[in-house]
Amino acid sequence: MTPLPDILEIKPLTKPPNCTITVPGSKSITNRALILAALAKGKCTLRGALWADDTQVMVDSLQKLGFDTTVEPDPNEDCNRTITVIGRGGEIPAKKTELYVGNAGTAARFLTALVCLGHGEYSIRGDERMHERPMHDLFYALQQLGVEVQATHGCLPAVIRTKGLKGGHVTVSAKQSSQFASALLLIADKAQFELQLVEPDEPYSYVDMTRKMVKNFRHDYLIEPDLSSASYFVAAAHLTAGCVEIGGQPRNSLQVDGKFPQFLPPPTTVSRLRDLGDSVMTLAICALFGKYPVSITDAARMREQESDRIHAMVKELLRVGAKAEERKGGFTVWPAEPGQLHGADIETYNDHRIAMCFSVLGLKVPGIRIKNPQCVSKTFPNFFEKLEQLRQ
Repeated sequence: MTPLPDILEIKPLTKPPNCTITVPGSKSITNRALILAALAKGKCTLRGALWADDTQVMVDSLQKLGFDTTVEPDPNEDCNRTITVIGRGGEIPAKKTELYVGNAGTAARFLTALVCLGHGEYSIRGDERMHERPMHDLFYALQQLGVEVQATHGCLPAVIRTKGLKGGHVTVSAKQSSQFASALLLIADKAQFELQLVEPDEPYSYVDMTRKMVKNFRHDYLIEPDLSSASYFVAAAHLTAGCVEIGGQPRNSLQVDGKFPQFLPPPTTVSRLRDLGDSVMTLAICALFGKYPVSITDAARMREQESDRIHAMVKELLRVGAKAEERKGGFTVWPAEPGQLHGADIETYNDHRIAMCFSVLGLKVPGIRIKNPQCVSKTFPNFFEKLEQLRQ
């Protein structure tokens, strides 16, 4: 990838784009598929798998747990790989190891559940922000299944001591993250327990994605392009009256953000619980150029992600001259008057999606400069190279 400066100015487009963009594989699908491959029996090949910070820590952790994995280039996309995993049918080879997950919520939650199938002691830690993100409800569910979890304040770092999981019935709250439920669903077949999900506060589609992948996983598995990442290019086409096709987009996607084009132009209310996932942030940028105020609702969990995304979005929107207001469980964005928006240095809070959605704004408003643009390496390392393709 091309090295990025500490601060990167996004120049407005001089003409509407007319191109096809490929985006890397879905992070959510890649990390679920890696767990399912490790749990399978024998060789599993994952094609079109995302190769970025969040998936690299997952592959590194599986290798530390003793799983044989190989990673080969993808001929169609620089940020994808073909990953081969030799599954062990539910066995965890390593008896003691230390895992580092960075700020990857999927890796943190899924690996925490996975190691509980083992027999031994496993330490899991992340970066500073990951140590603030909730894990308590997952820890509690695993304790119901006979695991000893040593952690402070219900967060990482944690030490897990296990002799395998007992069967039975377990409940888990999805109020703070549906990844807790997904983590347990991924291992449920090997541990033979029944799972009850309570208090959903995130799109059921992420749990549905997990259920469908568990049911339909194959030893040769194709990963979908990341449609949350695709939303930036769909939005760019919408805001400039251009035409951008997303290469390889599936007809029937597992991803809730595959519905993003259906929400353009933005309606007055969009639910983070029922309508869209991370692309609600992209929609907020589009709302600046719409006809009506747009309220993002049912979004309290956005405060628990890579950053407090509600606060971050509103603060940076105000920085560029927009009118926006945050609430406990969401925020509202008002359409901008001609000349109201202006350039600014955007604080990204080390959050890839803040960086990418405000880059879309930079395609319309001169003077937008993205601080710490390298944070996009979390899920989309060549994002800014793809953004430049809109000018061709």
